[in-house]
Amino acid sequence: MNFLSIFVLIPVLMIIALFIARNRKQVLGVMVTGSTLLVIMAVYLTVSYITDRAAGATGPMLYTASMMWYEPLNIHYSVGVDGISVAMLCLSAIIVFTGTFTSWKMEPLTKEFFLWFCLLSIGVFGFFIATDLFTMFMFYEVALIPMFLLIGIWGSGRKEYSAMKLTLMLMGASAFLLVGILGIYFSSGATTMNILELVKIHIPVQQQYLFFVLTFFGFGVLGALFPFHTWSPDGHASAPTAVSMLHAGVLMKLGGYGAFRVSIYLMPEAAHDISWIFLIMTGIGVVYGAFSAIHQTDLKYINAYSSVSHCNLVLFAILMLNQTAMTGAVLQMLSHGLMTALFFALIGMIYGRTHTRLITEMGGLMKVMPFLGVSFVIGGLASLGLPGLSGFVAEMTIFFGAFEHPDMFHRVLTIASTMSIVITAVYILRMVGKFLYGPMQDKHHAALTDAVWYEKIAVVTLIAFIIAIGSLPLGLSDMIRSSLTDVIAQLVR
Repeated sequence: MNFLSIFVLIPVLMIIALFIARNRKQVLGVMVTGSTLLVIMAVYLTVSYITDRAAGATGPMLYTASMMWYEPLNIHYSVGVDGISVAMLCLSAIIVFTGTFTSWKMEPLTKEFFLWFCLLSIGVFGFFIATDLFTMFMFYEVALIPMFLLIGIWGSGRKEYSAMKLTLMLMGASAFLLVGILGIYFSSGATTMNILELVKIHIPVQQQYLFFVLTFFGFGVLGALFPFHTWSPDGHASAPTAVSMLHAGVLMKLGGYGAFRVSIYLMPEAAHDISWIFLIMTGIGVVYGAFSAIHQTDLKYINAYSSVSHCNLVLFAILMLNQTAMTGAVLQMLSHGLMTALFFALIGMIYGRTHTRLITEMGGLMKVMPFLGVSFVIGGLASLGLPGLSGFVAEMTIFFGAFEHPDMFHRVLTIASTMSIVITAVYILRMVGKFLYGPMQDKHHAALTDAVWYEKIAVVTLIAFIIAIGSLPLGLSDMIRSSLTDVIAQLVR
């Protein structure tokens, strides 16, 4: 065991402390303390990783450790990280920290809400540090199960329908994923489920085709793979603010991360031969999600369909199978995670004051909520790819990398996907102009108040990282790019 397991241990200790907590103040104290420790650990891990790599540490992953868990199937609790895992752990810690502050006034059942929120966090952190396929799958399921209750109990609107739809679709996809994982283990002659050992075994190509489809589909559905994305908008719209943040900001990234780590890394020949099927699906999803956002009037649905577009862009970039596009995919996961968390946080704050999410019922809010309004504009500019913000760095890296592909089919799909940039600009500017500027639609909105201190902590934190990635991306992109060396070596052998 090593210090990576602390990322799982801290939420476990938070759950224990929450059981002991007797009042709301103690509950919030536990959450703030625990989420702050997670951010500190994420910063420490990042510095350590960069330092150790610079000092000459080699290998596909650092800080690896393994402990026998179930001997008959040789299942281990195995952990390790590369630059991509480190980036995802940092994103997760940031979202948990900011989600705590956006849920400061959560009612009712405050303790119970944060208990399930911490369980969801355990699944997310465990997934990103796991190197054993079964352990990864177990944490994947742990991350999904709390969503049903978090939406069904604390959500709004058609919350029971949305919770059931999300759970059934994602559980159905995970069944395909489990079959793929077990197929890799039993049919390929492997004696371990450790990814670092499996990659040394050449799985027969005909088996790769089947396992690639099963695993990519299983992970892809969580990544809003078109046309199996329909659970996402309803789930986002009904979830409470912090759950929407963690769901769109981190949980959907499990799909892209898993597709890259398992489907592409372990089955490179199949990725070369049949990835075009999923490329068409993701290319359509990029444009479809952006077009769908234009026709929405509910702020949450606008952001939800925007997430469908951006998450399909992540899968699209991964399937380009080159280093530049994959680097862009990871940057996009980070950028979108921060942007969509910022949007959902701001939408929750605005809804808490106006009691509506319809842009047709709002207007002129910039006059009474200047802090929230300016923050929303910054998030919108990042989403449409303004230079200097994280969205520009991620999307340009993806499109440059995708256009590097020598095949004309891939280039045509890339050109078609760039339409999403223009469409995104349309719905972002339309949304901002409609409810922040112009005449005030409801005279009662003139008495509304701006953000308070705990809301500002969450918003400022997210904006700071969006600007940091957009302004100083080289260190981060270099860390990600160097972690792709072994994957690219697999793809070109």
